Amino acid sequence: MPKAIDKQKIIQAARNSIPLTIKTYTLPHETEAYLDEILGLFLKEMGQEKLKDPLSYCLRELAVNAKKANTKRVYFTEKELALGNDSEYEIGMRTFKQETLDNINHYLKLQKDAGLYIKIIFHAKGRDLNLYVCNNTEITQKEQMRVFDRIARSRAFESLEEALTTVLDDSEGAGLGIVILVLMLKKIGLDEEAFDIDIENGETVARVTIPMSKVRVENLEMISQEIVAEIDALPRFPENIVQLQGMISDPDAEISAIARQVSTDPALTADLLKVVNSAQFMLPKKVDNIVEAVKMVGMRGLRNLLYSYGTQKILGNDGPDAKELWQHSYRCAYYAYSIAKNVTRKKDILDDVYVGGILHDMGKIIFSSVHPDLIDKIQSFCTTKQIPTDLFEDLAGGLNHAEIGALIAEKWNFPDALISAIKYHHTPHEAPTEYREVVFTVYLANSLCNFRDKKLAFDQVDPRILETFRIASESQFRTVSERLENAFAREAG
Repeated sequence: MPKAIDKQKIIQAARNSIPLTIKTYTLPHETEAYLDEILGLFLKEMGQEKLKDPLSYCLRELAVNAKKANTKRVYFTEKELALGNDSEYEIGMRTFKQETLDNINHYLKLQKDAGLYIKIIFHAKGRDLNLYVCNNTEITQKEQMRVFDRIARSRAFESLEEALTTVLDDSEGAGLGIVILVLMLKKIGLDEEAFDIDIENGETVARVTIPMSKVRVENLEMISQEIVAEIDALPRFPENIVQLQGMISDPDAEISAIARQVSTDPALTADLLKVVNSAQFMLPKKVDNIVEAVKMVGMRGLRNLLYSYGTQKILGNDGPDAKELWQHSYRCAYYAYSIAKNVTRKKDILDDVYVGGILHDMGKIIFSSVHPDLIDKIQSFCTTKQIPTDLFEDLAGGLNHAEIGALIAEKWNFPDALISAIKYHHTPHEAPTEYREVVFTVYLANSLCNFRDKKLAFDQVDPRILETFRIASESQFRTVSERLENAFAREAG
């Protein structure tokens, strides 16, 4: 367990919907304190600091119960008693609590030697904070029924005080503690549906789901709506790009006419030739004829190039933050294109994943670019509506940037595949089914970029996405990352 907490990693996880996992075998006091600090940072990032005390209790209760469950397994094994046998279970439970308390270090060593762990996962997903406490011993049906019985009993109590003055059997980990946990949730406005315990993939998984406070959600929605209303304050796409988009959509338009229109913009011409001559097209010789370049890229490729070119022209790339974001975006685009071309071999999504990679962080770029009018209007709006300034700072720092970017893309009439790549690049499984190949590829590319920059650990990558791309281990993930980076460095050089 690290001595010092990596605050930046936790903030990155909270803002970008990345699960943060802590694994322990013995749950010492310093680990409990570490978990408490992580919870505090997540809640602060989500504007939920007032929930820290009750949720700290819930997290601690579930973690201790998971440790007790592991201890119970090694205790029963040592006593040669069967957990599933009712009479033997009763015999074991008579002495379990006292004997394990008297010799706890012995039993903690036994469970560590047996590889029995406790895993705590923090996952800010959308507007919910999900807390998972897992242990790799499966809860028995009898134990699970006992937990549900405690939950049912908690319905009879209106307050913690009432529960504490009622005599309950506290011989089990799922005794009074579970009743108090449910009442804690009730105290902060949640019902028992917020808590669940079940078996998943050989683990017992206890889950608590906490929605963001209503006030916070309303404020975020108000800011998002105000940003959308103010998008018109941003410059529209340059006229020649709008005209080109119209020509591309016209089935009767000739390639030579489109090429002539491209030629009227020297910067666009240079960009187009640069893309066509890049490694992604693998041409035998350099192309310097704009008509040939348009043919090579194709109508869909040209259309997508215009979206990225127009966006960059509007948002700009001045300032260190903007330059860094665009560099990350182009790396992500290259990775995504390479994955689609060489790994999944999906030629029909090559253009979409490339441009999706370039534009996925549009929301962040909005806030890092020089647009004082828009920023001033939003700040003024927050002041007028008495919305805390830290909410706006959170937005500027990245909170909700995917949603903001998608709203802007919709306003600029981007195609649905690109809007999805922007909106769901941190929550890929929420994307519409027809665009998931694009979104999954951009998500993986973005994860590989962040892994390269040490902003993301392997265990924070969505395992379902890894399975989709047949990545089975961290070493394989690292190999993919290194190969893509080497290819990108050759291309950039």
